[in-house]
Amino acid sequence: MAVTTATSAKGKRRAAGPLFVAPFMVLFVLLFLAPLGYAAYLSLFQERLIGGTAFVGLDNYVKAVQDPLLIHGVGRVALFFVIQVPVMLLLALLFALALDSGLLRLARVIRLGIFVPYAVPSVVAALMWGYLYGPDFGPFAQLSRNLDLPVPGFLSESWMLGSLANIVTWEFVGYNMIILYAALRTIPQELYEAAAMDGAGAWRIAWSVKLPALKPALMLTLLFSVIGSFQLFNEPNLLMKVAPDVISSSYTANLYAYSLAFTGQQVNYAATVSFLLGLVIVIASYAILLTANRRRTP
Repeated sequence: MAVTTATSAKGKRRAAGPLFVAPFMVLFVLLFLAPLGYAAYLSLFQERLIGGTAFVGLDNYVKAVQDPLLIHGVGRVALFFVIQVPVMLLLALLFALALDSGLLRLARVIRLGIFVPYAVPSVVAALMWGYLYGPDFGPFAQLSRNLDLPVPGFLSESWMLGSLANIVTWEFVGYNMIILYAALRTIPQELYEAAAMDGAGAWRIAWSVKLPALKPALMLTLLFSVIGSFQLFNEPNLLMKVAPDVISSSYTANLYAYSLAFTGQQVNYAATVSFLLGLVIVIASYAILLTANRRRTP
């Protein structure tokens, strides 16, 4: 009897785990895997004027890798990543180190002030900066005219990528700063005391103690930045309204996929472009993680 009771209790415990996980798994399959699977299914078809929707296998993928609009969009986003991310992470690191130094007055106010732009929706941020950049009505343009200076072409073709980088940097410096600042607060105080006893000053402690301890957090912010850069959409999509001659519907890969699906009604090809973009993000993220792990391995 006792053996039967013990076996029953063990069986109930084994059944409890899957039951607790079941709600998450159901939502994960319905909200994540099912849409991905449907998009993958759509990417294998093509809608034709004659014959309707036909199965074409990987033809859409072959077309996409040769599509100059997609290639230029991905290349432009890669250039954006190379320009914007180092500046943003460097600013976030400097702010985090300054706040952690304890030398700043009103540190909480400064920390909140740097973080607040992250709480502003990206749509609102893009609209606000679009107004500031405006060559006819923006304050920079008006100030330049009052001073008899040439109006800065923030929305010109040569400046546009930098203008977008400025908006994204303004939005996300505070977010990355908080991650780095939180990592700094976990460094044991004993390390600072030991470094000080060895005669290290503030700069030496920052270089030899804080920066090495921040490597995992910096890697995390870099990984988030890779994903965020290749998902660039809201800012160019909104600035396209004020600079239609500069930002086209294929300015970024995400914008291109959106335009194909909702403007061009090419849902199948849009699904293919989206999958290829996801593949680029996975490869770039994996390459960064692999490089970081190899450097950590002696």
